[in-house]
Amino acid sequence: MAGKRVHTIALIFGTRPEAIKLAPVFLELVRRPDEFEPLLWLTAQHRQMLDQVMTAFDLRANRDFNLMRPGQSITDVTAEVVKALEEAFAQEKPDVVLVQGDTTTVFTAALASFYAKIPVGHVEAGLRTLTKYSPFPEEMNRRLTSRLADFHFAPTAWAKSNLLAENVSEDQIWVTGNTVIDALDIIVDQVRQNPPVLDEGFPSEIITSGRRVVLITGHRRENFGAGFESICQAIVELADRYPEAEFVYPVHLNPNVRKPVFKLLKGYSNIRLIEPLGYKPFVWLMDRCYFLLSDSGGIQEEAPHLGKPVLVMRETTERPEALEAGTAKLVGVDRPTIVREASRLMDDAGEYAKMSRAQNPFGDGRAALRIVDVLAEQLK
Repeated sequence: MAGKRVHTIALIFGTRPEAIKLAPVFLELVRRPDEFEPLLWLTAQHRQMLDQVMTAFDLRANRDFNLMRPGQSITDVTAEVVKALEEAFAQEKPDVVLVQGDTTTVFTAALASFYAKIPVGHVEAGLRTLTKYSPFPEEMNRRLTSRLADFHFAPTAWAKSNLLAENVSEDQIWVTGNTVIDALDIIVDQVRQNPPVLDEGFPSEIITSGRRVVLITGHRRENFGAGFESICQAIVELADRYPEAEFVYPVHLNPNVRKPVFKLLKGYSNIRLIEPLGYKPFVWLMDRCYFLLSDSGGIQEEAPHLGKPVLVMRETTERPEALEAGTAKLVGVDRPTIVREASRLMDDAGEYAKMSRAQNPFGDGRAALRIVDVLAEQLK
């Protein structure tokens, strides 16, 4: 009798968040060599920050298309990914392609897979703001990916309801939890036992000093320009109001972020502008901080798992579960609103306790197991 067929699964990603959230899925696939042969393919849409995650999880790429170019447009990325994958698919012929999230790599990999008639599994499917240009281009990337995907791995029941509303068949949707919790559990256990060797310029002395640390991240395209200027003005006001606190900002590499941040925030004694961190140092910092100011999607999922409130510097979020649970609060980019809500967390112990103790709605750390179980069942 012939042996059971081993299915080739190509996991395609290009940015740090995708790598973080697909790493647990890859590691689970690796644990089942009699069922799966996983392949890691990198577009390298974000080169440096992607490499940091590959190192953190000890991952090795099977193919690295290395498509990042200075000043590339969304159109450039779209065209290059589709072309590169056309050739790779013709050579490798994977049984299934897995993508995660809402980047340009995700949509273009799904499109190229469709052209090659390869089934697509979409991890973190069903997130929506229902606002076409917010976030841009992510909202349309994930909507279009949903039209192309065959396996929809929704992190929550709310995400599933969005897919059902768009007439995705219920038998193609599985609620799995979010794989970011799986990834975070892997790394936070490591850094609590063995704090990471920190990057040069990392303010380790303030992390261990006991002073309250506000961790800041920002990179959203829709906040470029006036939005980032307003965010920076709010940070300056908070730094003046709370001189005993430390405001730590790992500054994204995008010039549209770095220019206003360094112009407006450099020179303040309690504002630490540092280079982007590897995933392990970032998790350690997140685990030790007081709360976060962020426009990131993933941090709305990660920080609450560590009991850290998040003030979300966006006008909309595709993660309303965090708002409903009370772990996150939308503050937009309005300077007075950011200052008011951050001050409330600094001054009101009851408000802080309410947000930090709220239950995280995004999963139990077993999402990757559920995803791979689905693939095993569906590919029989």
